[in-house]
Amino acid sequence: MDLVLRATFIFAFILLLTRVIGKRELGSMQPFDLILLIILGDALQQGLTQDDYTLTGAVLVVSTIAVLQVFVSWLGYRFPRTRPVLEGEPLILVQDGKVIERNLKRERLTVEEIAESGRQQQIAHLSEVRFAVLETSGTISFIKNSN
Repeated sequence: MDLVLRATFIFAFILLLTRVIGKRELGSMQPFDLILLIILGDALQQGLTQDDYTLTGAVLVVSTIAVLQVFVSWLGYRFPRTRPVLEGEPLILVQDGKVIERNLKRERLTVEEIAESGRQQQIAHLSEVRFAVLETSGTISFIKNSN
């Protein structure tokens, strides 16, 4: 039972941590971020299982986390009001060619990062953009002006 409680706490902690970190950081991992993720996984594993190296303990922890993930997904599906808390909401970064500074600060993004994402989608300048939206996955979607 101790392992199930530990797995539940760690799951809630990771869910909270990913919401605090922000969408953009999770959507664009750098090599250093990958290393930190591996270190985080190792640190969490030690807190999850402590000295329990049994196959049963591992199956119990992984199963608990899998069931919690399915449950959170089901909550978002079944109760739409929980989606903003569990998954986040898309955020408009550019509207009619104008950058919304407040939203950039909220997600710790720069205009240069938005412009780089635009160039990757064949958009030369942000003035060509009707909307740029930071999706819940961390990617930026662009809708061009219809000129």
